[in-house]
Amino acid sequence: MQHIIDRFISYVTVDTESDSSSNTCPSTEKQWDLANKLVEELKQIGLEDVTIDENAYIMATLPSNVEHEVPTIGFISHFDTSPDFSGANVKPQIVKNYDGGDIMLNEELNIVLSPSYFKDLLQYKGQTIITTDGTTLLGADDKAGITEIVSAMEYLIQHPEIKHGKIRIGFTPDEEIGRGAHLFDVKKFGAEWAYTMDGSQIGELEYENFNAGYAKLTFNGKSVHPGYAKGKMINSILLANKFISQLPKDEVPQKTTGYEGFFHVHHVTGTIEESVVELIIRDHNLKKYEKRKKQIAKLAKKFNKKHAKKFGGPIVNCEIGDQYFNMREKVEPVMHIVDIAEQAMKDLGIKPLIKAIRGGTDGSQLSYMGLPCPNIFAGGHNFHGKYEYVPVESIVKATEVIVKIAELTAERNK
Repeated sequence: MQHIIDRFISYVTVDTESDSSSNTCPSTEKQWDLANKLVEELKQIGLEDVTIDENAYIMATLPSNVEHEVPTIGFISHFDTSPDFSGANVKPQIVKNYDGGDIMLNEELNIVLSPSYFKDLLQYKGQTIITTDGTTLLGADDKAGITEIVSAMEYLIQHPEIKHGKIRIGFTPDEEIGRGAHLFDVKKFGAEWAYTMDGSQIGELEYENFNAGYAKLTFNGKSVHPGYAKGKMINSILLANKFISQLPKDEVPQKTTGYEGFFHVHHVTGTIEESVVELIIRDHNLKKYEKRKKQIAKLAKKFNKKHAKKFGGPIVNCEIGDQYFNMREKVEPVMHIVDIAEQAMKDLGIKPLIKAIRGGTDGSQLSYMGLPCPNIFAGGHNFHGKYEYVPVESIVKATEVIVKIAELTAERNK
């Protein structure tokens, strides 16, 4: 277990925060630091065909060790971390034999990870938990996934008695800003299907995710000296605020769960002359998702109709687009790939938690690019913030699931 802990910590202490404002790939130069480190490590453990392209996409091969034909399968994780919270100077803390009580992350700042608020912690009483120091995120999303894939490949190389077909692994940049699969070469990867190791708590197995879109609304105003503004000034900030107030108040992330969709305003900037509102649109049901997009467009049209005469033209410009779609449509025709993962968990004494992702993974996009790609737990909790943690035992179990999937896939095709 110490070997896995050391590997994980060696990854999370490398800052790989991505940046949505950048047009490069990877979006930040520092992602190359871990990418290059991973390439060398993959070679050292004995994988073949280790490659990294000009955009930092990494691929490698574990050759088959059986004579009969077995489908080539893949395992994929991303090495960037979310820009939602700092990923610089990560200082992991190891809590051994967790007693079920509060964990002091940072005494000086009085930051406490408590099961009274994060009830999932109680599942891991008696286990070893890796936390942050309260000043950064941890990076288990998705460096736990990378740890699991590398460790599983190393184990299979060291235990040739475990029979498996050809396995391809892939590590991607920029997943956290929605671009992880954009430049992924599915044909070069050459797998019939794959699994992203990018879920949360132990047992998660997911083949559904949100249909996802975005909206950007630019409100125009007219700036006039406030002392002489009556009947003349149009304050774009107030227009933006009024628009936000007309969105369904209960259809927001903090008030929805399961298959419930939402609108999420995540960025607002403004002056009297111009204000910009950015939001994301999410729903598992495609018809409801399309309806949500139309709802935004209709509301923008209503604003323009009301204010066009006074402003002298459209007062709000509305830009709406798609980001990714529900992978269920692409996975259901090949449900045996989910069945294999489910059986692997059961064989290892893990209760499968089959549910829809309230988000997306590289796999959601890859499934539409011709690589069906369900998602498996990586073990972490409370991603994208200072309360992030991961039980080491969950990393170990996820590693075992990868090994078992490889074994079952070979057995099914004898």
